[in-house]
Amino acid sequence: MSERELAWDAAESAAGNLGPESSLVARLDSGGFGEAVAAVLQRAASHPGDVAVASLRFVGRLALVGPTAFSRWLGVDAAPPVAVENDRRFADPAWEENPAFFALRQSYLSAVALADELLDAGRGSAADASSAGKAEIVTRLFFDAVAPTNFLLTNPAALKRAFETAGGSVAAGARNFVEDALHNKGRPRQVDTRPFQLGQNLAATPGKVVFRNDLMELIQYAPQTDRVHTVPVLASPPWINKYYVMDLAPGRSFLEWAVQHRRTVFAISYRNPDETMRNVTLDDYLIQGPRAALDVIADITGADTVDIVGLCLGGALTAMTAAYLTDTGDTRIGSLTLLNTLLDYSDPGALGLFTDEKNVAQLERQMAAKGFLEASSMATTFDLLRANDLIFNYVVSNWLMGQDPPAFDILAWNADSTRMPAAMHSFYLRSLYLNNLLARGELEIAGQRLALSDVKSDAYIVGAINDHIVPWTGSYQATRLLAGDVRYVLTSGGHIAGIVNPPNPKAWYEAADHNPVDPAQWRAKASRVNGSWWEDWAQWGADRAGPLRSPPPLGSEIYPALGDAPGEYIRG
Repeated sequence: MSERELAWDAAESAAGNLGPESSLVARLDSGGFGEAVAAVLQRAASHPGDVAVASLRFVGRLALVGPTAFSRWLGVDAAPPVAVENDRRFADPAWEENPAFFALRQSYLSAVALADELLDAGRGSAADASSAGKAEIVTRLFFDAVAPTNFLLTNPAALKRAFETAGGSVAAGARNFVEDALHNKGRPRQVDTRPFQLGQNLAATPGKVVFRNDLMELIQYAPQTDRVHTVPVLASPPWINKYYVMDLAPGRSFLEWAVQHRRTVFAISYRNPDETMRNVTLDDYLIQGPRAALDVIADITGADTVDIVGLCLGGALTAMTAAYLTDTGDTRIGSLTLLNTLLDYSDPGALGLFTDEKNVAQLERQMAAKGFLEASSMATTFDLLRANDLIFNYVVSNWLMGQDPPAFDILAWNADSTRMPAAMHSFYLRSLYLNNLLARGELEIAGQRLALSDVKSDAYIVGAINDHIVPWTGSYQATRLLAGDVRYVLTSGGHIAGIVNPPNPKAWYEAADHNPVDPAQWRAKASRVNGSWWEDWAQWGADRAGPLRSPPPLGSEIYPALGDAPGEYIRG
């Protein structure tokens, strides 16, 4: 594999594990995680039999490492003491063929297996799940950090490259290390952002800003077909990151795809909050965001209904908006599309470990001084959760192999992070993550108690198989909360790569005709399709989008075009 291919492979792996919405929670609480490890070890100590068995297994595995390595050196196909999973860190053939490296890997894997067995011994009851989860994170991070692949002398691929380049890779890696130490807070860079320009090769779908208020800009995209469906589409993005994850590079833009499939598309671009927005609430986001956008879209297009596509937090706001408008007698929402969205927060995935009362209170104190949550607040914490792909992946490629990170669009977007208003953020965490009020029908927004069961719009819901921010089994719960005809689709990829999913040879999705209560039963009956869910969505949406007409103008007399897309707020 070439240098560029290796670097690109690293970038794709990182992109598949991104979770920008992790900025919802506080920084890693070292004290709380230390307490969790201590609690798990204490519970393990109360099961001395399990600890003894785990220790004996560890000693037995170590005792077999040397003889097995020697046998393999002699050409005997001896089974390894610890089964080796498909771990890309150990892809180099030397880990199998060289006795020293074989023994090193087996010793490392034996220690990992011992730690896992001790964690199992101290896992405790369901009430102890939080401390067990935190202890698992800390343990995994430790072993990820000390993996032999992270060090030059114990990484055969890095050693080979050093010999092949006559030490050039070592010198380049040292330069990268110094550069990152001085200018990237000591962490290896994930992406080269220099080739990307907003409006040119990111957020580049042609259009106009047709409305602006203190919270958002509304973009209307120029038509790319002679005829369009009468029902327009509104994109409701998360404001945790910039909206253009939905309008990434040309050919990888979901909004471009929708425009090219005869839809009149509008998108919200939220302002990056500063200290003046400390008191902005979730009510403000609903009223000044999607609801205000509906007024503008109705005037420009003359449409009676608007389909809304919401992503993650923007998807939750989409469902809230639909419930709010239904309860106020407003019938302007057509179909809903919810992408990697939680409506029931009873199983919030990895973020659940960071959203207990202690962590939320810590976050509120952190936000009090500035009035917002810093964009970088959670970056390190989440990178630690996925350290192999988001940190050590680049330790190897950048520092040991001397490679420069590639120009990768998703990672460039991810680096363009945003802040969160204090009042809105605190309310969101407490109402949804801590108390799950939306799913329970107890959430009040702008004077209305929201009932998702009142939402009778048809809905298209997408979950991603490798999403650790919104586990697909969690997003599936929307099928029982919404009252309309719901199509649930499970796609390849993770939280972001599952959405940036244009037709490609690797793409697949699963779908079924019925939605049983148990997601496992749904998947057992689902059919797998080779292709992108974008194609399935385009047909599903077209069936509900009304007849074809000539495209509406860009803007109107009341809402004239204010400038070219992607607008001003995206640059804040």
